[in-house]
Amino acid sequence: MAAATTSSSSSLALSGLASGINWTNIINDMAAAESAPITQWQDQQGTLNTENSAYKTIGTDLANLNNDVTTLSSPSFFQSTTSSSSNTDVATASTQTGTPVGNYTFSVSQLATASTQNGSTVSAQPIGSTSVALDDSAFAEPITAGSFTVNGQTITVAATDTLQSVFNQISTATGGDVTASYDPTADEITLSSSAPITLGSSADTSNFLQATQLYTNGSNSVTSLSALAGININTPADQANLATAITNGVSGQGTFKINGVSINYDASTDSITNILQDINNSAAGVTATYDGANNRFVLTNNNTGDLGMTLQDVSGNFLAATGLSGGSLQAGNNLQYSLDGSLPKTSESNTIDASSEGLAGLSITALSTGSSNITVSADTQTIATAITNFVNDYNTVQNYISSQTTATTTSSTTGAASTTTTTPGILMGDMDAEGIATNLRQLVDASPMSGVIQNLNDLGVTSDGSDNLLTTSSLVLNNALANNLGQVTQLFTDPTNGIATTVAGYLKDTLSSTGVVATKEQNFNSQYTALSTSITNLQTKITSDEAEMQNEFVEMEDAISSINVDKEYLNAYFNGSSSASDQSAPTPAATSQSSSSGTSSTSL
Repeated sequence: MAAATTSSSSSLALSGLASGINWTNIINDMAAAESAPITQWQDQQGTLNTENSAYKTIGTDLANLNNDVTTLSSPSFFQSTTSSSSNTDVATASTQTGTPVGNYTFSVSQLATASTQNGSTVSAQPIGSTSVALDDSAFAEPITAGSFTVNGQTITVAATDTLQSVFNQISTATGGDVTASYDPTADEITLSSSAPITLGSSADTSNFLQATQLYTNGSNSVTSLSALAGININTPADQANLATAITNGVSGQGTFKINGVSINYDASTDSITNILQDINNSAAGVTATYDGANNRFVLTNNNTGDLGMTLQDVSGNFLAATGLSGGSLQAGNNLQYSLDGSLPKTSESNTIDASSEGLAGLSITALSTGSSNITVSADTQTIATAITNFVNDYNTVQNYISSQTTATTTSSTTGAASTTTTTPGILMGDMDAEGIATNLRQLVDASPMSGVIQNLNDLGVTSDGSDNLLTTSSLVLNNALANNLGQVTQLFTDPTNGIATTVAGYLKDTLSSTGVVATKEQNFNSQYTALSTSITNLQTKITSDEAEMQNEFVEMEDAISSINVDKEYLNAYFNGSSSASDQSAPTPAATSQSSSSGTSSTSL
């Protein structure tokens, strides 16, 4: 019997296999009933998240408002000024906070200019030979392959052709009528003919005529307009084709000084362009350029005014080879001006400021000679914008808190039936949120000052009394700023009762780490965490209870299964015993016969 019980136990976890009871459903129903609080707690967590999000929005809106009142609580902000020029071609002006308000007449008789060191004209080494390939010749403008036209005849050139071979082609194409020659001293080409020479066509594809500076002049002879060879400022400096080659010093490196600042170079690796860039990037205070039109190098002081310039080759010959040390200094001019009819004054710079005129925060930049009226006035537009931003951000706070603390009603119609639904705000009944709205309203409603400007109403900032919102009249506000700026300043910045001052103080406390906003968010987070712990604990308990109930039901199934096995055994046993008893008992007739036979036998 024990063996039968053991062999069937592996299938006893099937619900009702022995008992006929669907105890899996029973366990599920009991677990569902036990987990009912979890749904409620999760709903509470959803509400906490929404409330927390609402307070985060309130905190953000209050922070924006705090930025506004921080600006408006500073007296210096109300000293903001702006400037204008009656003739912006002559001068422009800028101001800083605190610049004295007033009108100034600015007259310019001479602009400041920068001193310039114009290098002497430099020349390139002539092309020299007509037997060198065109792409290896030092033309100022490299010659491109293609074709050009002489007297209507096409001459085709390749980069590998020599100048002499091109001369030969010109002669051949024109039947010997046009001949070409090169003067190595002047570094020029001359075309000669017995009749006027016509050069070029719209079909030309090579720049030969342009590179050699040969243009139709209506005569029998055409000569290059200037020397053909050029300076290449992008190759290593010692290969730039200057008439005087750039060299390094005995140490293998060149050095020169500009205004006492050393510039180092290596003529075998640095191009002239590289060296010019090094000059410009240095502390020499000049800008170096190459004037290709006039074949000269130029240094220009970065600062204007009648300033000098010192140049010195220390090692190598860069300044001498480029003609800079042999050039001439064109002295700059100083600015000559007068302010409000003063005696003529000078300045090395075209911009005058407090350092030269003692006008705090005022800067005037001369652009041309002439006269202009400079006006400095209070920047009431900037102040008006700041006040308007304050009102708008205040309304943002009030609007949001109102939307979260009041109920909304919606109506819908289905057929003839009309349904009205009222939905409470997520913070409805939250005294802290309502308290923020009330406190802000009381602070901005205050009348802390005496005089013409006593409160925000006197700036055109008013309420209709139906809610906490404010509206702004720009006309009234601008008028107050234009005529009573001092009292407007006091209304906002008074250290004890100013509106911006008191609101800033309130917001500082409200937004602090121990303020109402942070405290509410911490409480929401703590409650959420506590609910999460409760949910986890209950889920753990339910899982344990389910396992325990399942084990108990399995044990029940095992017990019932054992009983059923025993029952079957007993039934079989007793049924078998009964059958055996019936088969061995003698029938009445047999008994009688046996008894008679025995008697007879005994008798015998």
